[in-house]
Order: sequence, then C-alpha cells, then structure tokens
Amino acid sequence: MPSLRPARRASFLGAALTTTAALLLAPAGHAAASPTAPPAALSSPAGVRGGPPAASPPTGPAVAESEAGLTPTGTEHRSVVDIPANVTAGVAVFDRLTGRFTESLQADRAFRSASVVKLLLALDFLWNRGPGYEVPQADRDRLEAMLSRSDDAAAGHYWSVGGGSAVVSRMVPRLGLTGTAPPPAGYPGYWGYTATTAADTVRVYRYLLDTAPAPVRDLVMGALHRSERCAADGFDQGFGLPSAFDGPGAVKQGWSGFSSGGCLSSGTPAAAPSRAGGAGPRTSVPADGAEGAVTGGSSPGAAPPSGGASAAAVDLTSDALHTTGTVGPDDRTVVAVLTLHPDGTPYGTAYSKVTTLTGSLDVPGAVRPSGTRFTTWGSGVRVRTAPTTSSTALTTLPAGVDVLVACQKQGGQVSVPPYVNDWWAYLPQYGGWITNIYVTSPDNTLPGVPRCS
Repeated sequence: MPSLRPARRASFLGAALTTTAALLLAPAGHAAASPTAPPAALSSPAGVRGGPPAASPPTGPAVAESEAGLTPTGTEHRSVVDIPANVTAGVAVFDRLTGRFTESLQADRAFRSASVVKLLLALDFLWNRGPGYEVPQADRDRLEAMLSRSDDAAAGHYWSVGGGSAVVSRMVPRLGLTGTAPPPAGYPGYWGYTATTAADTVRVYRYLLDTAPAPVRDLVMGALHRSERCAADGFDQGFGLPSAFDGPGAVKQGWSGFSSGGCLSSGTPAAAPSRAGGAGPRTSVPADGAEGAVTGGSSPGAAPPSGGASAAAVDLTSDALHTTGTVGPDDRTVVAVLTLHPDGTPYGTAYSKVTTLTGSLDVPGAVRPSGTRFTTWGSGVRVRTAPTTSSTALTTLPAGVDVLVACQKQGGQVSVPPYVNDWWAYLPQYGGWITNIYVTSPDNTLPGVPRCS
C-alpha cells in the first residue's frame, strides 16, 4: 500500500501543504438529517488516537513590509504583509471611506490578468450604451455568467465582438490605466494574457463604484456580489477574499496555469475549459461513494495598440492566481491581490497561500471568520450535507487545501486502512461536513476544535 504523507495542521496564517497517495473508500455509516443551520459549538471532547501522523513542521512564510500607500495628503502608510514562500505578489488595498491606501506592495508590477480582464470586457461592451444603457436579455445573461461564474465562453464572445486587443486599447485611456496592456504580439487571441497591475485593478473598481453610470455599476457590481464558489468550468473560486473574510463583498477571481479545483455544484463533472482564459485542464473526480481519491482559445483580436504598458516582459510561465473585489458594507474597501507561483504548484497549495496572504492584509470593514484552519490531504474530498457518507455530497475540495473548521461531531464511520474514524468536521464556508480522516491531525478529533451540538 502506498505510504500516506498528510501535511501538518495549518494555522490561519497558513503552512506548507503536502499531497498524499491514495485510497478510495466505500460509503459507510447511516443516514443523518441535513443541518438547517450551522451547528452550535459545545465543549471539546477528549481526543482518540489513530489519525494520520503529522509531517515535519513547515517553513514559515516570508514577511514583507509594504511599499508606501499614499493618502490624498501624501501621508505614507506602511504595514507588515505575510507573503508565503515562493509567492510573487502585487497588492493594493484602498479604503473608500478614508480615501487612502492601507496596503501597497509591488502595486505597479505587471501580471497576466487571467479572468480579471473580464471586468474590462464588461465595461467595454457597456460603454457607449447611454443614456438608457438598455442591454438585451441575452447579453445580461452572458455578462452574469462571465462575471459571477467566470464563464470563458462569454469572455471569448466579448473579446471577439469587441475586436480582441482593441478592447484593452480603448479601456486604458478611458479609465486612466498605467500598467495595463493587451496580450503579447504572439498571443493576440489569449485575452487572459492581458497585462494588468494591482493598482490598475483598484482603479477599475473605483471607476465602477464612484464614477460609472448607475445602470453600469448595478449590472457589473451586482453580478460580482453574486459570485459563485463553483465557476462555469468547475474551478473552485473560494480562495482569497471569500475564504479570508465574511460578510458582504464583490469578488472577481483569476487563474492561469492551474488545473481546476473540481468544484461540483451540480454533482456532475464539468467540461474541460479553454486555456485561453488561463484555467487549464480540470482534475479528475473521485468515483461515486469515495470520500477522497488519489492526489496526484478565443478568437484572435486586432494588432496590439499603442498606449498603456508593454506586456512583453509579463511572466507567462509561472502559475497565476488572483483574488480581487470589495470587502465590507457598501463596498467600503477595494482589494487586489495578484500572485505568481512556481510552475506546477498544486492548486490547493496556491489556494491556501493566497488566502493566507489576503487574510494578513489591513482591510478596513472586514469581518474575519471564526474557527480554526486545518490542512486536508487527498484529492476529491467530499463535503456532505450531514456527517455520514450516505448524505448528499455538496461539492469536493481542491486537493490539499486548508479549510476553516467551526466544530466537530461523531457521525458515520469512515475507514481508510489503517485508519478508522467516526468524527466529522463542520466547514461553515462550505455549509457542510468532511470526515476527520482527511483532516491532518495526530488524533481522530481535531485539537482545539469544540464539539458541535
């Protein structure tokens, strides 16, 4: 039997993840009623030995001092941001209430935008539709899919009808962008290769919130406020802002080079996405009844226009994972976190690192979720409506991702020889349960986690 190498439990600020070999497991236990509300926490039970052993302690994250974020009066703001190992990041956090940046770290560094460019595609399509801004229902549906579910086919449509790179050419002067540029000459049809910066991403959101005509703001921001965890291609969009903070907010994620997280809202495998937007092929889905498994282009546009930055030097090799949007009541704070990871980085590792980085930022108006973060192991780990393998599977977790655990309780017994465990963890951000056997811990119960009612 292959050896098991689950990673060590991670704190909120993260830890290195270790993927493991694999085991399939048949359904066990009895059915239980689905919870109608998150379970309440009771006192923590005594631990029972027998869970997967912990790996060696991971190396700690790098600590970076952010660059000056200038207020309208020029006052310098500096803070400490946790940049996980092997992550290159561009960060900008702008507080609309005070009119100042609370974070600015390599904010003018250019990254390939991946799906963040869909903001520009939407704005370009809506730009000249005033004063009534009437939008056909077919386009309303397509824009909703592109923004809330990050649908690549919709993005390809607007890239094509807008003239490809000409979309970027028009939006750069319209919004006063300084680091945004169309895809390199050799990739005219790859809208996800548009270059952008964290500072420019903040400029886009500030235009949407403070300058755009009300119909444009309501359509675009409304769709972003309805961002779904499972993207149209089955990619799990829960990293970064959605995992780091609770409460109201808008989200637009971006990824390039990673395999899909296998997020299944319908219970069926999603179709393989186009790489033009940067998603990459999706991972396999575990066999029915398994709680976990083995870890293991658009239409060409016009020639690159003048204006804006040059995309020639943008890194197209490293894997990219971006989280952008707003946090707090009335979209108080705009956040842009653009990151690069070494080529081949497991998606769960990058997911957790981006969430770690985002959670370390100074974000006014943010509400941080309660609970304890743990690292999972195995791929295709199922999140269920109740603590038993016979209950409905809500979705699957990206392999090796960190999860927030609110409480734990006993339920259906799960066996992955040599481990047997009947304890389950409640994940409030997923609204469901996973067996503790796939949560890294030295015991069957999770240390420091209370018992659910």
